[in-house]
Amino acid sequence: MSYQTGVGQRTAVVTGAASRRGIGFATARRFAAEGWAVALLDIDEAGAKSAADELAAAHGVPVVGLGVDVTDAESVRTAAATVAASDLPPVGALANIAGVASPVPFLEVEMKEWRRVLDINLTGTFLACQAFLPAMIENGYGRIVNMSSVSAQQGGGVFSKTPYSAAKAGVLGLTRSLAREMAPHGITVNAISPGVVDTDIRAGATDAENEARLAASVPMGRQGTPEDIAALTVFLSSEDSSYITGTTQNINGGSYIA
Repeated sequence: MSYQTGVGQRTAVVTGAASRRGIGFATARRFAAEGWAVALLDIDEAGAKSAADELAAAHGVPVVGLGVDVTDAESVRTAAATVAASDLPPVGALANIAGVASPVPFLEVEMKEWRRVLDINLTGTFLACQAFLPAMIENGYGRIVNMSSVSAQQGGGVFSKTPYSAAKAGVLGLTRSLAREMAPHGITVNAISPGVVDTDIRAGATDAENEARLAASVPMGRQGTPEDIAALTVFLSSEDSSYITGTTQNINGGSYIA
């Protein structure tokens, strides 16, 4: 069987892909549904492998699940080497979805929390880009999609506070600069900036009343879904998006219009 993506047989790498209610898993599922081979990376190795098995069975494409700590350079490099040495086709897309929330008020933020949020959301994106880009350059095709947030653009105001906003703003700067560097290679780098999305990222730190308030604050009257974000991510990884690079794609139901 040939797994065609419009650019030939390619693999999409998705970080933070184990949680079934997360953007990462929805993105991996959308890639698989559209014929891509997929590598699911997550700190939860068992969860990543289970999710990979589920997608392979449902869509009949090559899928692997790997444990990786996106804050650890060696762990990320090992994951990239494992994907390259596997039976998967060449990597054509990288979706940096792994992230954590942080609702801690600024004056209560300790260095441990600051580093945790910056390391996972920003450094993890940097490390994954650095690990997977050489193969993209060598193979002549690459699409990188980095996950930012409306919190980076409006200074919080959704759930997470300053460390998260700072990390996600850093993702925007990384995306724009990397897009300039990679353009001569024909590789695009874009950021997605969601508003409030119905996932487990706020688990344990919210309640039904707060979730209803968040939905009511959106002009379209609902929270975004992981599938909303996944559809945009996969489009930005396609041949059809070849002239779109260095952008911030707002997807927020009208809650932030710029």
